[in-house]
Amino acid sequence: MLFANIIGQDEIKQRFIRSVQEQRIPHAQLICGVEGIGKLPLALAYAQYICCEHRTETDSCGVCPSCVKFSKLAHPDLHFVFPVIKPSGKSSVVCDDFLPDFRSYILQNPYFSVNSWFEQIGGSGKQGMIYSNESEEIIRKLSLKTYESEYKIMVIWQPEKMHNTCANKLLKILEEPPAKTVFLLVSDAPDEIITTILSRAQRLNIPPIESKCMVDKLLEQYNMPAPEAELIARLANGNYIKATQTAEQREENKQYFDNFVLLMRTAWGIKNFKDLTKKGDSLITLRKFSEDMAKIGRENQKSFFVYVQRMLRENFIYNFHEQDLNYMASYEQDFSTKFSPFINEGNVIGMMEELALAERHIEQNVQAKIVFYDLALKIIMLLKN
Repeated sequence: MLFANIIGQDEIKQRFIRSVQEQRIPHAQLICGVEGIGKLPLALAYAQYICCEHRTETDSCGVCPSCVKFSKLAHPDLHFVFPVIKPSGKSSVVCDDFLPDFRSYILQNPYFSVNSWFEQIGGSGKQGMIYSNESEEIIRKLSLKTYESEYKIMVIWQPEKMHNTCANKLLKILEEPPAKTVFLLVSDAPDEIITTILSRAQRLNIPPIESKCMVDKLLEQYNMPAPEAELIARLANGNYIKATQTAEQREENKQYFDNFVLLMRTAWGIKNFKDLTKKGDSLITLRKFSEDMAKIGRENQKSFFVYVQRMLRENFIYNFHEQDLNYMASYEQDFSTKFSPFINEGNVIGMMEELALAERHIEQNVQAKIVFYDLALKIIMLLKN
């Protein structure tokens, strides 16, 4: 992993580079911040720079034997610890059992969340941890001499998920590690790490990715107009995982938008409930809307509710003419120009509550067609406020 491959974070990169050039590499560093800002890629690029045989003023060379091995995350002096899920029927498990999968997952996309990793190795809904017997593996690996590099580097990803027994057994080696040993602890939630570990590591808080760097990366990776990339960067708030999810859901969001417009226009067009007793266009539209939404699947239904809540929030704020507070695409803003006056203090909270209730009902497997039709009726009433 080269520093050049990491989105933004120029100040952090320079700090790492200086520490190597000045030969002032802390033996234990806690690299922390929210997910999606590139903490693990930064740690890997830092490790590669430390071990590079022909490093430059700005990056690893990328071609020496050490860098070639780092490009495959297979350097013999680079060690990984990360949370795993114990397979059923197995009494013990260590990270090395999952190491090929972990390497492959990082090389495929170095910006990923811990939940996506758990889904990769254990399926949805399962949670992992760094088990107590991992401490013995860590101590064993670090007791060996280096194979090729001057330094041994131990990357511990998500140390907050370390079993207390494992964490306590590492205290001594963290405080007094073997010579030329570097611990890089990469954490999303440092407050969950036991204090005795925290006190033994130099903490470095990584900021969100700069907006311009995020926009440049989105324009490079996705074929989209610049204003759309700028909007996604604003919505992501420095989180590249969220940015890529939003970029990849553009078509889905446009479909959600079309359904949102259909629902709101139809609901507003119904003057009173007597209209629903007539076999008119509005009744047919609402029934078809409910039936269509019932077919898209539970996760998409929940995503639609989340999208509608965001659009209601944006339309409510649009009334205050504070453009810096609005996060809408151009087509969403065009609709909101005329629609926003109908979302006000008298109905916005009620609508949000009904959408949250509908989302809970979907999670509880209530028949979707009934949920959407009931929601439409309530929106009719609330829009009249």
